[in-house]
Amino acid sequence: MPPKAGLVNLFFKLFLFQVLVIRLAAAQGQEMALASPVNAAPSPRPDRIILSWVADPTTSFTATWRTDNSIKTPKAEVAIADASPFFTQQAQEVKAKTESLKTENGAALYHHVTFQNLKPNTLYAYRVGDGTYWSEWYQVKTANNQPEPFSFIYLGDAQNDLFSLWSRTIRAAYATAPQAKFMIHAGDLINHAEADAEWQEWFSAGSFIHATIPSLPTPGNHEYTRTVGIPTLTRLWQPHFTLPANGIKDLQDTNYYVDYQNIRIIALNSMMHVPAQADWLEKILKNNPQQWTFVFFHYPVFSTSGRNEIGNLAKHWKPIFDKYKVDLVMQGHEHNYARGTNLPYGVNYKDDQTGTVYVVSVSGPKMYDISPEEWMARKAENTQLYQVITVDHDQVLYKAITVTGEVYDQFELRKQPGQPNKLTNFKNSLNPERQFKNTLSKPEN
Repeated sequence: MPPKAGLVNLFFKLFLFQVLVIRLAAAQGQEMALASPVNAAPSPRPDRIILSWVADPTTSFTATWRTDNSIKTPKAEVAIADASPFFTQQAQEVKAKTESLKTENGAALYHHVTFQNLKPNTLYAYRVGDGTYWSEWYQVKTANNQPEPFSFIYLGDAQNDLFSLWSRTIRAAYATAPQAKFMIHAGDLINHAEADAEWQEWFSAGSFIHATIPSLPTPGNHEYTRTVGIPTLTRLWQPHFTLPANGIKDLQDTNYYVDYQNIRIIALNSMMHVPAQADWLEKILKNNPQQWTFVFFHYPVFSTSGRNEIGNLAKHWKPIFDKYKVDLVMQGHEHNYARGTNLPYGVNYKDDQTGTVYVVSVSGPKMYDISPEEWMARKAENTQLYQVITVDHDQVLYKAITVTGEVYDQFELRKQPGQPNKLTNFKNSLNPERQFKNTLSKPEN
């Protein structure tokens, strides 16, 4: 081969190699983008802002947020909201408490403040930052200290594809109930306990919703890691959530209760110390002045998928629910939907005079088959849902709604002095039950 032809051939091969490298890099970059759709690295600007309560919801609320470790003077400001933009002149400053945590995305600081001595039933505006880097102003209303109707949102497992698919659930819930007073998350918020990028997806999916509606979460099995069979709560849980310290000491920020108007809402941790929580629960329910009692946790009392890792909950907790006539139990874990109409003392058949109503729901895209049981009054497979629950004095209206806006399940509970609650089903107005066989399903490989 002539020298000139050999040189041309060499350049051509180098060109092809360069094209191949560029295409591989592009493909790899696309894979990385799909695997991590949000930037999880902390910066000086506040992110992962989320509201909760550690004290009386009528006179306080708590904000938690994240920054990088360059922030030296974290703080927040709060003022009574006004239609004039000059409400900011009345803002009061509150210094934040801080803890540090290092993840695969670098070192970060987690800050929280509790705004106290607020007026009941009053709209406040707040922002968080350090004096140089500030969040936007968010608005939140303190609870009323007088009875009035209110709603809250309950969400089952988010877990997978948080930014791409769970986002539509939490946003649809907000669109349906923008004035909801709080949101319940029944565990498995993420899939891998220590994956900081997944936590960023969870916060990005909810965006400003987390910063304007207080959240009450409880952990699921995916918020735990296991070392020699012993479950350990992820290091990322407590920095993100500042919650009431009225539960068992060993279960800080995972076992607690909040009194909101005429309800007592109780968070249990189904992963750890189940018998000890039964003792605590008995005390909390024995001295309960509230008209309604709602409980939430991750593993369900009654399985909907034939799984059997949850039997000790029925043994230790259900007798207490029966004894103190708990009204509603909200659960997750099973990646499908089921709602019962249980009578007191564990008699599982359908009637309009009910004791505790048990619900299992799912908000994310991971779906399992359901194993039909006698206790189920309504069930669904392959369906992302959220629940809006409205409390109005002596009645509760429950709606399970699909992400496309269909009211999938609906019932009303009404208090009857000295008798079980009266349950009214609205099944005649509902569409047929959704199953894998009559819905869009993932194609088989």
